[in-house]
Amino acid sequence: MPKIKSKSRSSKNSKKQAKKETPTLSLKEQLAQKRKAAQARKELTSLLTTATFGGVFLGIVLFFVAGIKAAVPGVLGIIVMSLSYKYPREALYAFIIYVPIGGTITYYLGNSPILQLAKDAFYVPALIGLWQTCRKQGLPIIIPAGIKTPLYIVLGCCVLTLLFVNGGQQFNPPSVGLLQKAPKELPLGMGILGLKVLLGYVPLIACAYYLIRDKRDFLFLSRLQVSLILICCLLGFIQYFLLFTGICKGTRGLEGNALFVTSLEARCYFGGALLYSPEEGVIRLPGTFVAPWQWAWFLISSTFFTFATGFSDPSIIWRLISLGALGSVFINAVISGQRIALALVPTCFGILLLLTGQIGNLKRFIPIGVGLALILGIAMVTNPAVVQERTASFTSRWEASPPQDFIVQQFEENWKDVDGPLGSGLGRATNSARTMGETKLVETYYPKVLYEVGILGVLAFLGLVTSLTIIAFKTYRSIKNRNFRTYGAALWVFILFISYNTYYYPLDVDPVAVYYWFFAGALFKLPELEKQEREDADPNHKNKRKRLKTI
Repeated sequence: MPKIKSKSRSSKNSKKQAKKETPTLSLKEQLAQKRKAAQARKELTSLLTTATFGGVFLGIVLFFVAGIKAAVPGVLGIIVMSLSYKYPREALYAFIIYVPIGGTITYYLGNSPILQLAKDAFYVPALIGLWQTCRKQGLPIIIPAGIKTPLYIVLGCCVLTLLFVNGGQQFNPPSVGLLQKAPKELPLGMGILGLKVLLGYVPLIACAYYLIRDKRDFLFLSRLQVSLILICCLLGFIQYFLLFTGICKGTRGLEGNALFVTSLEARCYFGGALLYSPEEGVIRLPGTFVAPWQWAWFLISSTFFTFATGFSDPSIIWRLISLGALGSVFINAVISGQRIALALVPTCFGILLLLTGQIGNLKRFIPIGVGLALILGIAMVTNPAVVQERTASFTSRWEASPPQDFIVQQFEENWKDVDGPLGSGLGRATNSARTMGETKLVETYYPKVLYEVGILGVLAFLGLVTSLTIIAFKTYRSIKNRNFRTYGAALWVFILFISYNTYYYPLDVDPVAVYYWFFAGALFKLPELEKQEREDADPNHKNKRKRLKTI
């Protein structure tokens, strides 16, 4: 009994000591904090007032020029951009949240073309604010330094194409026949948009790098991404259930070619155009995105992020949540009807197990492997027809048109069609630039880049992504912390896979066009976080530690 009392006394004493060690702010410091909070509220109120008046004025002008569909996004755009410039950290988090749900928001607000660029209202002002902060603090905006030269070479090739090819098309258009009418085009505008699509998100590397200040920020970002994946996959499953039960009709009951083509009129609460004709054995669901193939690449990329958090998060709860998110990715890969997702999601999972070495980490692999097998087993047993139908669809498609033959054919075709070593013009094979002129549909990425900026541009871009991949590999190999190393390995495999993938064009559109560059920045921050954690654990450096410079 005395021993118990002594323990209870010592625990009470330790609690009292901990309370004493907790710093108490003086009256002067408390007043200073209150003044700071009041000043922040005053600045926010002033900014909101100014932005609202400016937005309403622009909205009135747009209403009389282009109607309500342009006026409402215009008002919201001014307010969002003003806030994003003032608060870049919050804007970048909002940007990452908006990316997977942007397609759903776009169609709920009326499918205005302006809404297709809504995410950039968060990104561009935040980038400007970051650039100004970096200039003041003397920090580099191009990270890592090893990609600076390859990036400048790519940019130089693109500028040459923009000036001489797009510029020539703008100021010296090809002549047309006597009775033919010249098409109305804006080649320079098309080129600027094409350049934005090709390199516009490269600065996201620096955005993510400076956004993450410490381990807590890193865990918050990784868990936020897993949460977004889980929410989107649940919405994707609900979409399939609504179509399966007949609450949403889809493309059932239509005739002819309409049974086999995605339709915006058939959309089912979330996302955009879809195809659902089960009687014909064809299903293409968009999930929360504008188009079905974007949903497929979201599922493919999500395999890497859920795997990374599932094997590296220090919290067992978040590892279990990541397991559930990974299982939902597998299920949606089957029910979405996207053959590329059905093929690549399990393939990427297997590659990750091998290249990250987690297949040998039995302590974590066995629970996750058993849990994932259980989830997939239940899904397959309850829906054997769906699994058989998707597998048969994938096999028949592969036999009819093998991907490797399709890629070779695309290279040969565009090698013959390209106008010269500088290409046929930036934006000429970019789908989003079709409103500014005639574009060509090229369904594979590097043949598309070849057609736009020529052989010089392709080689330069390959040099850029190769440099990024090599530096990412060296960065991940330099990490000693087991959890950071696992996450870094998964991100490196993701960068490697996307850098040389040429099937379709995920680097051109959401979400991979964002995730590729953004999470590269997160990977490059990991060595600094590891160093910071070592200093935190060392009592000699605890009070001398310098915080990482961030926005």
